[in-house]
Amino acid sequence: MPDAQQVAIDRGQSVTARLYRAPAAPSAALVLGHGAGGGQASPFMIAFADGLSARGLHVVTFNFPFTERLKRLPDPQPVLESCYRAVLAHVAADASCAGLPLFIGGKSLGGRIASHVAAARDADEAPAGAWWDRLRGLVFLGYPLHPPGKPQQVRVSHLPGITRPMLVVQGAKDAFGTPDEVRLFFDVLPARCEVYAVEQAGHSLDVPKRSGVPQSEVYAAAQDKIVRWVGEVIGAAPTR
Repeated sequence: MPDAQQVAIDRGQSVTARLYRAPAAPSAALVLGHGAGGGQASPFMIAFADGLSARGLHVVTFNFPFTERLKRLPDPQPVLESCYRAVLAHVAADASCAGLPLFIGGKSLGGRIASHVAAARDADEAPAGAWWDRLRGLVFLGYPLHPPGKPQQVRVSHLPGITRPMLVVQGAKDAFGTPDEVRLFFDVLPARCEVYAVEQAGHSLDVPKRSGVPQSEVYAAAQDKIVRWVGEVIGAAPTR
């Protein structure tokens, strides 16, 4: 069972976070924000947190304020970013994650907010040893490149500000952006980016039953890829 924790955010409020511990010595810590349609208790978030922690990562999930308030409409972007930063500060101070390389990201909205946080973060604002100094990369579980049916409304203007490697796990039939669409914008970024395409999958990496592939196998393959990629990034990182 994950450890539930309260994370203080602005104006005396707090949100709930969950720490999924790796069964043995973890190789890294991964913070995942949830999508707009479901909080950290959604089956998708639990499946990935459980699967990735079983594979050797400490995984932290959390609720954005609107989810904590049991509302459906997401908070304004500044509120979401502030919440994500508060969670990162909490993780950086948590003894369970002390000294671990840090990766951030999330499902759809959660990943997009992580990208804004990573792009806008000024390292000079953070004391040595805080989350920024430990950040090694970003993991997106279905990046919302554009609204469905509106490919001209791409959400990419902030991405050149990201300096860490990125992994995008994208469904081949994602209405928010196919892997080819994602590559068109991510391949030209200054930071290294890899796009892992999930065949026949939609925005939540969901595959149709007629595919004959169990959903659990789809998730497992994506989780294997994430853990391999994290290991490669850690191995390639220069010694500080």
